[in-house]
Amino acid sequence: MTTGKQLIKGNTAIVEAALDAGCRFYAGYPITPQNEIPETMSWRMPEEGGTFIQAESELISINMVFGASAAGARAMTTSSSPGISLMQEGISYMAGCELPAVLVNVMRGGPGLGNIAPSQSDYFQAVKPGHGDFHIITLAPHNISEMYDYTFDAFDLADKYRIPVMILADGLLGQLMENVELDRSRKPALLNAPKPWALTGASGRKGQRIVSLLMQPGALEKHNMDLNEKYNLIKKNETRHELAGMEKNPEYLIAAFGTCARISKGTMNIAADAGIKTGLFRPITLWPFPYEALKEAAKKVKKVFVFEMNLGQMVEDVRLAVGDDSKIEFYGRPGGGVPTAEELFEFIRGKVK
Repeated sequence: MTTGKQLIKGNTAIVEAALDAGCRFYAGYPITPQNEIPETMSWRMPEEGGTFIQAESELISINMVFGASAAGARAMTTSSSPGISLMQEGISYMAGCELPAVLVNVMRGGPGLGNIAPSQSDYFQAVKPGHGDFHIITLAPHNISEMYDYTFDAFDLADKYRIPVMILADGLLGQLMENVELDRSRKPALLNAPKPWALTGASGRKGQRIVSLLMQPGALEKHNMDLNEKYNLIKKNETRHELAGMEKNPEYLIAAFGTCARISKGTMNIAADAGIKTGLFRPITLWPFPYEALKEAAKKVKKVFVFEMNLGQMVEDVRLAVGDDSKIEFYGRPGGGVPTAEELFEFIRGKVK
């Protein structure tokens, strides 16, 4: 794809970022609203000398990614809500085996098959995934430029920490087109870094294996303790957020991620015209969640308004950060409901009278 400014869809930006970051293995199964990713991968990946596989199911997809990653490849799969649910066992196995990979969830309405409208109802599934004591890094873009940037970042983060990394988007961001300039000059930081743990054949070295079944007494406990040390390091080094409007000393703070944060920036403008000063706290890493940064920002305001396209998921982390439930006001739209900036403003205005 050409460099410079271009009109590009969010799902397509993810493909280009993955290829630019050195991803050369993709396995996936079609599900709306992320189908442009496997469709575009089916012809772009062979152009880059990589492997594209449309698997029989999401279960097969994640396990193919497991195998490719274990062999040292930069590997990726994508899906939407119920498809990610089917991958949860494989994601847990990858976390247990410390295998890097990039996962993309372009969320749709649920529960069940739900609908194909954009939603944010997989927050819990992303930040509290699978079985066992493990975490995955979760990045939440809110525009098309970030769909590219964070996907690119995800591959380096995955290799740096030997951990699955998820891009948590939604149907609106996947289908939206924006005129953006993708930074095609970036180079993957760890693309050619050695992976001595990878299963590349035992010629010239002692054989090794990658397992998540640890049956010796105390072995699994020690492994979990070692993983926790890594998770604490990630919390220390990789927590990201955006804080907007605080220079105007706002009385109120909006907390939102992804599409809701994007909409909330319009709400801030409407509120300003009405004489209500608001700031915005946008977590970029949903895990690790930026608790301390939100705690500090919340000290400076009267109320924190939490907006989500669900019935209340991130709000639980906001409560942990703020510590004072009386300061928190929640507004959510579930099942594919997308609020308008005006709608969110009316909610704010009704609570500050």
